[in-house]
Amino acid sequence: MNKPWQPYALHILDAIAKIRRIQARGDLARDEVLYDAALRNLQTLSEATQLLPDDRKAAFPSIPWKEISGFRNILVHNYLGTIDPLTISNVIERHLQPLEDCIRAMLAQEPGGRDE
Repeated sequence: MNKPWQPYALHILDAIAKIRRIQARGDLARDEVLYDAALRNLQTLSEATQLLPDDRKAAFPSIPWKEISGFRNILVHNYLGTIDPLTISNVIERHLQPLEDCIRAMLAQEPGGRDE
C-alpha cells in the first residue's frame, strides 16, 4: 500500500502561505529572523516535494523538481553562510507561485479534488 501523498502537498501549500506571511512582516534581506524563518519553510517545502509521487510530478514538467530537491540539500548542508538573502528572495519571488499553482492542480485532479 502506498503512503498518501496529499498531506505532503498540503504541507507545501502551508509552507508557501507561511513564507508569504513572513514576507509581509518585513524585508528578508534586512531582518535575520525573518530570513531564517523563510529558509526553514523553504527547506521543509523542498523536502516535502521529494515525497510526492514521481508520476504526479511528471505531469508538471515545467516545475524544476530536481532543482527543488537540490535546493533543499543546499539549504540543509550549506550552513557556512554562502546562501544570501537576495538569492532567497529571488527564489521566493520567481518560483513559489508556479509551485503553488502546480500543487493546487495536483490536488484538484484527485477524486473529490480539493486544494485547501
